[in-house]
Amino acid sequence: MKKFLLSLFFIFPFILLSQKPLRDSVIIKSDIFTVVYSEKLEQPLSVSYTVDCPSGNASRSGMDFFTCDSVKTSDSKDYENNIWDKGHMAPAADFNCDKIMLKKTFSYLNCTLQQQDLNRTTWRLLEAYERELALKYEVSVIVICVFSKKSTILKSGATVPDGYYKKITYNGKTETYYFKNEKPSTTDFKKFLVKG
Repeated sequence: MKKFLLSLFFIFPFILLSQKPLRDSVIIKSDIFTVVYSEKLEQPLSVSYTVDCPSGNASRSGMDFFTCDSVKTSDSKDYENNIWDKGHMAPAADFNCDKIMLKKTFSYLNCTLQQQDLNRTTWRLLEAYERELALKYEVSVIVICVFSKKSTILKSGATVPDGYYKKITYNGKTETYYFKNEKPSTTDFKKFLVKG
């Protein structure tokens, strides 16, 4: 009985910690991006950043996403055997000055459940466009994930965004794009410009 009580004494605090209520939003500022993250959705609500290395060439070989000890995020299980890519919100290629900076973009805080065809085509081309702009101007970007009552919730627990707004600001101008989180009808990202 004494051993049982002693084991409860050590286990009980861990049970209490695991029952901590999930937060609607947590603001995390790193040296390369600021994220507003929802533990309830296990997805970022928004990520803002300034393009730092538009022509960097650090290798991402061997890198994979990592979780954060202080925030409940999505994890690799949410991306298994489905159409959702681990989509960077602040693109790795915008921060590939060196491997240390590049690695910071692989946080699950900076990762969204993004439809694979969107991530690999039109969205990727828009990211390349912001780097082209950054060769001439300072480029600031904010990505806003859109959720609704109809958003898909995976069996693993994470919620899939319905879509994304991406606002790119440079040279006194702002361009706003909107993408549904689905296979795009075209790779021409200019077709998704909604303001600017």
